[in-house]
Amino acid sequence: MSNAIDVTDESFQKEVIESTTPVLVDFWAPWCGPCKAMGPAVDQLAGDMADKLKVVKHDTQDNPNTPASMGVMGIPCFLIFKGGEEVARSAGMMNYEQFKAFVEPHV
Repeated sequence: MSNAIDVTDESFQKEVIESTTPVLVDFWAPWCGPCKAMGPAVDQLAGDMADKLKVVKHDTQDNPNTPASMGVMGIPCFLIFKGGEEVARSAGMMNYEQFKAFVEPHV
């Protein structure tokens, strides 16, 4: 079971943009090998930072509108939102320590 919340094009506004907590969005797809490889790090980070960060997963295959509107060109792609605004973006694979270091300045 994942510590991350699944969001759709329909729930993105409520879960991400309107969140009072910083949000990490994992844009991924079921067919994407690197996305699957990042899955355990995403889940671990969601658990480790649950008190100060909301972590959500957005399936780009079933919900293509939001990533298109955000300019997400490749996956995995990670966006951090604070107060409804994108404050950081990183694409591609990284190990857990790199992933945590990408997120920590924003929580």
